[in-house]
Amino acid sequence: MDDRHNLRASDADRQEVIERLRVALDEGRLKMDEYIERMGQASEAVTYGDLAPLYADLPRGAAVARADPRPPEPAVPAPPPPVVTSRRGMPTPLKVLWTIWGAIVSVNVVIWVLVSVGAHHLVYPWPLWVAGPWGAVLLAVSVGVAQIRRGGGHPGPQLPPGRT
Repeated sequence: MDDRHNLRASDADRQEVIERLRVALDEGRLKMDEYIERMGQASEAVTYGDLAPLYADLPRGAAVARADPRPPEPAVPAPPPPVVTSRRGMPTPLKVLWTIWGAIVSVNVVIWVLVSVGAHHLVYPWPLWVAGPWGAVLLAVSVGVAQIRRGGGHPGPQLPPGRT
């Protein structure tokens, strides 16, 4: 048995495994329930032996649980990802919400047009009250998600120096 499997893993090692699992989820290699289960196991892992099975069936990438105690070489920061101007880079839940919004607004507009035709004059454009508020909320959430994905999101609470 490899002695390395008995060495204690650090928080950074656990976080690297979780990141590797997230990438596998994004690539479609893991289902959401598998990802959540493995992420929980990674968070509670004590040794490298606990971490290794969590990514053993995933393709090799950068080494996650290092046997070498030296810190890694500082990485050159990657350029920021391009600004997404289409829905292709949008997370699936947002795509679903936008699709639902579009369907509901379309149905309401069709009903409004039919009522206006039946009344022989344009009636009050009430579909705006259906489309506007929900569309504004979805737009705000979409812009926020795009900002976070570009790396410009709020970093979270900052602790004073010397506290962890």
